[in-house]
Amino acid sequence: MADEIKLTMGKLLEAVSKESPDHDAVVYPDRGLRLSYKEFDQLARDAAKGLMSLGIEKGEHVAVWATNRPEWVTTQFATGKMGAVLVTVNTSYRTSELEYLLRQSDSTTLILMEEYRDASYINMLYEIAPELRTSEPGRLTSKKLPKLKNVIVLGENRYPGMFHWEDLLERASQTSDQELDERMDSLHFLEPINMQYTSGTTGFPKGVMLTHSNIINNARNVAECMKLTKDDRLCIPVPFFHCFGCVMGTLACVTVGATMVPVQEFKPADVLKAVEKERCTALHGVPTMFIAELNDPDFKKYNLSSLRTGIMAGSNCPIEVMKGVVNEMGASEITIAYGQTESSPVITQTRTDDPLELRVSTVGRALPNVEVKIVEPGTNKEVPRGTQGELCTRGYHVMKGYYKNQEETDRAIDNDGWLYTGDLAVMDENGYCKITGRLKDMIIRGGENIYPREIEEFLYQHPKILDVQIVGVPDEKYGEEIVAWIRLKEGEEAAEEEIKEYCYGKIARYKVPRYIAFCEEYPMTASGKIQKFKLREKSIEYKDKAAEKEQAGS
Repeated sequence: MADEIKLTMGKLLEAVSKESPDHDAVVYPDRGLRLSYKEFDQLARDAAKGLMSLGIEKGEHVAVWATNRPEWVTTQFATGKMGAVLVTVNTSYRTSELEYLLRQSDSTTLILMEEYRDASYINMLYEIAPELRTSEPGRLTSKKLPKLKNVIVLGENRYPGMFHWEDLLERASQTSDQELDERMDSLHFLEPINMQYTSGTTGFPKGVMLTHSNIINNARNVAECMKLTKDDRLCIPVPFFHCFGCVMGTLACVTVGATMVPVQEFKPADVLKAVEKERCTALHGVPTMFIAELNDPDFKKYNLSSLRTGIMAGSNCPIEVMKGVVNEMGASEITIAYGQTESSPVITQTRTDDPLELRVSTVGRALPNVEVKIVEPGTNKEVPRGTQGELCTRGYHVMKGYYKNQEETDRAIDNDGWLYTGDLAVMDENGYCKITGRLKDMIIRGGENIYPREIEEFLYQHPKILDVQIVGVPDEKYGEEIVAWIRLKEGEEAAEEEIKEYCYGKIARYKVPRYIAFCEEYPMTASGKIQKFKLREKSIEYKDKAAEKEQAGS
C-alpha cells in the first residue's frame, strides 16, 4: 500500500515537469493545442503570478465558470501554486444559483467564459452586479456581491469592468519567480485548495472544502486502480467543475505523469474522434455518455482499438451498458467508481483485474488507505456482511467540512471521523459493495421496502429499453407507488401493458411499476447525474393525469 503523498498541487506539477519535461501533459485535438509537462508547468506558473499581481492572497476564493477549456485546467494548477482556493461553478447555473454561490463562497475573483448553450454568462453577471459596467477592472464594488473584486473573461471580446485572460498572463511579469516560490513554500498539504458545491438535490448547495491531500491522494489511488501510468492518454469528456473531471480526470493524470485529452463540451462524436486521433488508452464517462457513444450512428467507423481502461461513475451503471463498453469499445479493463464530493470523491472502485461479474454487479472495494463500513441507518452500529445499511467511510479523503456550515458538517461527519454518505449498500465478505439506493430514494409500498436499482437493472434487460429510472409517488392506499420512466431505443415502440407484462412472474408483484411513462430524456445536472427529485415532481403530475383518464374512462 503506497504512502500518502504530502505535496501541494503546485509542487506535484513541478515535480512531474522535472521528471518528464517533454512528455505530453495536455492535448486538445480539436484546437491543435499540445503542451508538454514543462510548458504546462510554466503556463500554470505564469497564471499563478498573474493572479498574485491582482493582490489575491493565499486562502482567497477564485471561482471558475466555464466548460472544459484549456484555461480551466491551467487555473486549477495556477491556484494550486499560489494558494487560492478554486471554487468550481456548475455550467448549468443561472443568475440566482450563481449569485448564491458567489456570495456564500466569498469569492473575490470570477473567471468565466462568454456564453454556453445560448445562455450569456456575461449578461447574467451584469444582471447580478450592474456596477461592473462602470467599474475599473479589479475594483468592483457590488451591492449583491460585496467580496467580488476581479472578473476575468475567457474569449475574444473585451467587456467593461473585466480583465481578459491574456491580461492575466501579461501581468505575470509583475510578480517575481521568487515571490511565487515563497508563496508555494508557504502552503501546507492539509489546507483547502478546492471547493465544490454539492448538487443541491435537497436544500441549498453546500460548499465542500477539499485539501491538497484529499484530492491528490484520491486522484493517485484512482489512477492506481486503473493501472494508469505515464504512457496512458486519458480522454476526459466529463465536466471539470465536478470531481469526476478535475480529480479523477486531470489530477489523476498528473499524479502519474499521464496525458490529459479533454473534450471541451460533451458530444459523442467529439469523444470518439478524440479517442481515435490521440490513441487514447483510457476514457471517463457517466453511463448516459457511454450510452450516447455506443449509439452514435457512426460508432462502427471509429478505431477505438487503443482503449484499455477508464471509469464509469456518477450514477448507477447498467450492466448492459458496461458490457457494451467492454465488448464493443474494447475497454476491457474499465472500472466502476463510487463516491461523493465530500469524499474527494472516490470511496470504492473496482480493479482492472476483477472478473467482469464483479465489475458489473458492484462498485468495487475501498481504495487504498480508505475505511468503509455499513451501519444500521440512523445509528453507528455495524451490520453483518450481506446486510443492507448506510455506507460510511473514513480516511485521508474525507472533506475538511462544509464552508461556513458547521451544523451540516457535524451532521455528515461523526466524532470518530466517519462520513455518513446517505447511500444504502451491501458489502460482501471480500469487501465489495453494491449500492442499493439512497436512503431517501427507497420506496416503501404497503410496508415493503423497494430499491429502485433492483427494478432498473431488471428492466434494462428488456430488448426495447435504452434507459430506465424508477421513482416513487405518494399513494393513499399503499403509501407510495412505483413509476418507471423509460427511454426506448431508437425506432422502437412499446405500450405500458407490454412493459408490465414483461415484469409479471419475473419480479415480485409489488415491485411491478404501477405507472409506466415514456420520455425522450431525463432532467440532469450538468455533471450527468439524473435528478430523481425532478422526476418525482413529474411523476406526481403524471399520476394525476392518469387518475383523471381512469375516472373519465369509468
